[in-house]
Amino acid sequence: MDTYHQQQLEALGDLTRRALLERLRHGPLPVGELARKLPVSRPAVSQHLRVLKQARLVRDEAIGTRRYYRLDPRGFASLRDYFDGFWEVALEAFKAKVEEEPK
Repeated sequence: MDTYHQQQLEALGDLTRRALLERLRHGPLPVGELARKLPVSRPAVSQHLRVLKQARLVRDEAIGTRRYYRLDPRGFASLRDYFDGFWEVALEAFKAKVEEEPK
C-alpha cells in the first residue's frame, strides 16, 4: 500500500472525520456549520478537516470571510480504484473456483 492510500485510510479511521464526510455528502459547508451538532469543539473540527484535506478527501475554498469545505472527488476516485483492486482479486478467485473441474 502506498503512503497516499495509507493516509486516506487512516483519515477514515476516525469516527468524527467520517461524520464530517457524511455531512459534506450533501454539499459544501463552512467550519461553523460542520461543527454544529458534533461532540467536539470547533478547533477540533478544524484539525479533523486538515487531516481530511491532507488525505485529499476534502478541499476548501474561501468565500468572503468563510472557508467552505467540500468532498474532493479525486481522492474518492483514488480510494475506489484501490478497493477495486481487492474486488478484482476476489472475483478472479471466485471465477477460478466456479470453473474448477468437479472432483
